[in-house]
Amino acid sequence: MVAARRRDEDVLDARCRLILDVTHDILAEDSELRLCEGLRLIEATRQTMARTDAASLDHFDAKVRPLLRRVLLERFGVVDDSGARIH
Repeated sequence: MVAARRRDEDVLDARCRLILDVTHDILAEDSELRLCEGLRLIEATRQTMARTDAASLDHFDAKVRPLLRRVLLERFGVVDDSGARIH
């Protein structure tokens, strides 16, 4: 029983890694991608992760989404000041 659950978790982890790798590659390398499409892709990836492994959503929001946004925004020369304080 434990081995089967671990196998399921490994498959889930592999699936999540594949989704994130493909998304990253598209954001970094697709010459036809527009900024708005990239932002929608990041959100769609988040929704997919929520359906695939809801427990990973906190990690996605804290670590993965900022990385994907940075890749996309750097590609378009956009400065992301979302973390800046506004007075």
